[in-house]
Amino acid sequence: MYKMNNNLIQKYNIPCPRYTSYPTVPYWEENKFSYEKWLKTLHKSFKETNSIEGISLYIHLPFCESLCTFCGCNKRITKQHSVELPYIKAVLKEWSLYCEQFKEKPILKEIHLGGGTPTFFSVENLEVLLNGIFEKSEIASEYEFSFEGHPNNTTKEHLQTLYDLGFRRVSFGVQDYSLTVQKAIHRIQPFENVKQVTDWAREIGYTSVSHDLVFGLPFQHLSDIFDTIEKTISLQPDRLAFYSYAHVPWIKGNGQRGFKDEDVPKDAQKRKMYEKGKQLLSNKGYVEIGMDHFALESDSLYTSYQNNVMHRNFMGYTSSKTQLMIGLGVSSIGDTLYSFAQNEKTIEDYYTALQHDKLPIVRGHILNEEDLIIRKHILDLMCHFHTSWEDSEKYFPEIIETLQSLKEMEKDNLVVLNQNNIKVTEAGKPYIRNICMAFDLRLKRNYPETRLFSMAI
Repeated sequence: MYKMNNNLIQKYNIPCPRYTSYPTVPYWEENKFSYEKWLKTLHKSFKETNSIEGISLYIHLPFCESLCTFCGCNKRITKQHSVELPYIKAVLKEWSLYCEQFKEKPILKEIHLGGGTPTFFSVENLEVLLNGIFEKSEIASEYEFSFEGHPNNTTKEHLQTLYDLGFRRVSFGVQDYSLTVQKAIHRIQPFENVKQVTDWAREIGYTSVSHDLVFGLPFQHLSDIFDTIEKTISLQPDRLAFYSYAHVPWIKGNGQRGFKDEDVPKDAQKRKMYEKGKQLLSNKGYVEIGMDHFALESDSLYTSYQNNVMHRNFMGYTSSKTQLMIGLGVSSIGDTLYSFAQNEKTIEDYYTALQHDKLPIVRGHILNEEDLIIRKHILDLMCHFHTSWEDSEKYFPEIIETLQSLKEMEKDNLVVLNQNNIKVTEAGKPYIRNICMAFDLRLKRNYPETRLFSMAI
């Protein structure tokens, strides 16, 4: 393992996009987007790929019983479970509107239930949702269905029912086991709860159990990272995410303003948390994959990484890809390859759009030829730590300027620059977001005057 360089951390710790998409959302050309253009790209992508690879569905289930102050997701806080069925009916209507656009049944390769808290919903209502989805579709021969579970409210019945419906991967949000940190982020969940749901998932037959951890949380210390990872390793999740906390109170408002900036670890202190955590995980057989992800060699994410087929989208890293991903539910983002489209962000506006028998899309972006090329380079870097323009289809005129902007990183041993390709070194992996910025032509041409993104470290 390379030695952490504090000078480099100071040098490169600047605001950076996380590159779940390119162009990033702040650079979408919403004035050039339209509902009709979205439908045109939807039809094109579906025709090109449905019978070959199928499609993916991301279903956003936004309700939570309490506010976790570290969270950046779209959510609605309520203890009234009467909201469940009306929301599910709305999602199924949205799915019906999509299916009306297709000339054949969609083939589902991936489904991911995200939130919010998907396990806020009762088992019965989740069955209504998924059976409604399945009625209008076919299941691919090789599929992956996954969901996010809250350890405090995921029941054995949740796990069994979703397993019976085809789900084989579950991700549990852990964050940190320190009670001080848990109080600060308003997420109290004992280790015993996480152990119980993990054990249940294994007993039922889930083939991939994932835990989500976060470093850089308020009041978090290095000793908390050690304790959390040691406890996590004792449960042997198949894969885990070790996310950097994004402190963006100017965007997320009320939750993240519940503690002061000085309560949040920064720079070298924060990066040390990651490096020490990575070392502990590596010693126990976990392989670092992409950005902030680790997996055992027996997990499908590791296999896809080794086979160069791992993909990244608005759901994060996935072990397989589809060209077409449809986002269902409030604030969800769909991706046809040729365009992005985001749904209404409030439940009320989402319902209103559906009442008019119209897909609840509020904004989006149509990718031009340059966008498609740059997107491919950034995906290659984020997923595989290298990219090439040897193929003329991946060449773009500004490549010389891009390489020039990476010269300083080459001097710092973060990248290896060749005539037709670039490779990220082991020392460069922590700075992958900075490296991707060199390819981000839209950001370069219109650098923001106000802060839009979280810090790189």
